[in-house]
Amino acid sequence: MDKAQTSEFLPSQNESGIDLNEIVSTIKRQWRIVALCGILMLFLGAAFAFTATPKYTASSTLFIDGDNKQIADQLLSDGNRNSGYPTRDDDATVLSEVEILRSERVATLVVERLDLVNDPEFQKRAPSLVSTVVTTLKSLVASDTPPKTEDVEALKQDVKEALMRNTSASRVGRTYILEVDYVSRSPETAAKIANAIVDAYLEDQYNSKFDATRRASDWLQTRIEALRQKSLDSDLLVQKFRAEKGLIATGGELVSEQQLTQINTNLVKAQSAAADAKSKYDSVQAVVASGDIRSAVVGSLESPVINKLQQEALDVSRREAEISKRFGRDHYQAVLLRSKLQEYDEVMFKELRRIAGTYRQEYEVASASQKALEGQVAAATSTSAVANDDLVQLREHERAAETYKTLYETYLQRFQEASQRESFPVTAARVVTRAEPPQDASYPKKPLILALALVMGCGVGAAIGAYREFGERFFRTGEQVQKELSMEFIGQIPLEKHEAGGSKLDASRVGPRGVLSKSNLDRYIIDHPLSSFAETIRSAKIAADFKAGHKSGRVIGMVSVLPREGKSTVAVNFAQHLAKQGSRTLLIDADLRNPGATRAIGANARSGLYEVLSESQSVEDVLLTDVETGLVFLPTIIKQRILFSAELLSSGAMNDLLASFSKTFDYIVLDLPPLGPVVDARAISSKIDSFLMIIEWGATARRIVRTAVQTHPSIMRKCAGVILNKVDLSKVKLYLHQDENFYHNSRYGDYYLETK
Repeated sequence: MDKAQTSEFLPSQNESGIDLNEIVSTIKRQWRIVALCGILMLFLGAAFAFTATPKYTASSTLFIDGDNKQIADQLLSDGNRNSGYPTRDDDATVLSEVEILRSERVATLVVERLDLVNDPEFQKRAPSLVSTVVTTLKSLVASDTPPKTEDVEALKQDVKEALMRNTSASRVGRTYILEVDYVSRSPETAAKIANAIVDAYLEDQYNSKFDATRRASDWLQTRIEALRQKSLDSDLLVQKFRAEKGLIATGGELVSEQQLTQINTNLVKAQSAAADAKSKYDSVQAVVASGDIRSAVVGSLESPVINKLQQEALDVSRREAEISKRFGRDHYQAVLLRSKLQEYDEVMFKELRRIAGTYRQEYEVASASQKALEGQVAAATSTSAVANDDLVQLREHERAAETYKTLYETYLQRFQEASQRESFPVTAARVVTRAEPPQDASYPKKPLILALALVMGCGVGAAIGAYREFGERFFRTGEQVQKELSMEFIGQIPLEKHEAGGSKLDASRVGPRGVLSKSNLDRYIIDHPLSSFAETIRSAKIAADFKAGHKSGRVIGMVSVLPREGKSTVAVNFAQHLAKQGSRTLLIDADLRNPGATRAIGANARSGLYEVLSESQSVEDVLLTDVETGLVFLPTIIKQRILFSAELLSSGAMNDLLASFSKTFDYIVLDLPPLGPVVDARAISSKIDSFLMIIEWGATARRIVRTAVQTHPSIMRKCAGVILNKVDLSKVKLYLHQDENFYHNSRYGDYYLETK
């Protein structure tokens, strides 16, 4: 079967999808590695889980309460006035309290309160060898020397750092509840320190509020004294100035001053109205002049018409931008939308011009009013010109006196509140639950560790299995042969145990010119004619006959890619099978460099093919015959290194020899050298009718075989098929799918008989 015919039965290499059969086969091949790694990692995880020092976690909870602040506000003030406490209604504040719980300040309070520097748990630190030696020497030199201050401080710092490492604080969901956890080797210590952290936090909150209130009170008291003196001095200055200038006031103010004040008030309003009208008019005029109808000033106009038009224009502009982006600026809808935008602009410009006219009229009216009031101010000013300068100075003095009086009263009120707050401090947090000594250890979590160890082990095993699968480079199945080489797969030959002399004929019966086998494998097909081994040989004969045609004296070559693939054993059994069937069969050991067939069955040979070709020795003198099957064997004896083996096989003498044998024998089987190391098989390929390729199962790399196939096209064109040799039947099922024939070899037992 040629390459084109074979390809009709091959699966397409472009097929996509998940091959469940391949996944099952992969699992069957690699499950032991996965299981071994999983068990090993589970054992290590169990060893760690059951030997690790247990740790216990105690938890205490706090509530960040804003109600206490409100109570304090009610106690400190008459109304609902804010007392100055920060609010607790935002995430940042609550999270800040979490950080305070884990702060070094709180840790310092806990260390000092519980005297953790002398706690045995915090002193169990493995000292280094150098520090141990130094400590010992110091104790021998001066045993009564008190510890240095630096060492005590360093020890305190280490204890605080250890305390902070084992402390965790977190917010419970979106609530105002804070959970404080402490991890220790002792459940009692864990509970004790967790409660101490909460108490230290409350104490820190109390002290911080008390200190802040006290500092505010001291500062307010100093400031109040200065303001009181300034307020008194400013009041005395106002009364003295009135007395000196003779300024008489009605209701606390001069009559002329009252009039001037009223006129000034009206003038200010008129000026403001004129300035506002002018500003609006100038803004609208600027928009009209610039032509930017979408200016920010337009949006500030109290014109629902323009605002509505501008919103519609923005929607049209957005649609035009989307259409231009998707279909181009020249799209007819984009052109229509831009035209519509221009219409909107024209309408808005008309509305703006109308509004500009209205603003101009308002501005003219306001300007006229302003001018009239300015005239009244000038008249009133000329009437009170004499007292004008004195009145200005009086007002300045009165304003200063009023300012100092207001500041003095405000600070005095704040001082009273701060004094009350100092004597009644309220914290905005309270304890919800106090920690109790935990009953169960929180570390190590044995079920979780065992589960993770098992998962990690299986993951490592799966990775190793995947690496082995991707690194698989040998032929394992007939499907691989067909896919990689596009050649017919004939069958597989099981791996049989080699037994030296297990089935050889008696030397006295064979005689000096007979075939003498050294191993049971050399006559396996004779001893086991109904085995799967024999069935594969029969398939090989049919394939070779089909490839060679119906000519007489068919020359069949046995080749492999690498040495020691079992090619010679297959060639001997193939020839034995042909002879046993009654065909006149000649087996030629054509490997002039490493004659494997001669070593197997040519123990009686003294000369062979080399002597016939190069020394013109009679071929009848070198032939050996199997007395049982009638197989004729032409051996090869290596007496020295043959430098021109390829030339001998392609010589005219070899051609004449094969032509002569073709007249005498039905089959001529040549055990050829492997294709990889030498070119002998290629040299004689023109004289061969068909080839049978032998590939060792699970040992010959696919890439090497593909290279040999590409390098020897003349041999491959005549190749009848491929036989996988030395197949381990106990492992081959791991590489086969359930829908493959060879997967069901166990069901063919009624047709095979492996024993003699």
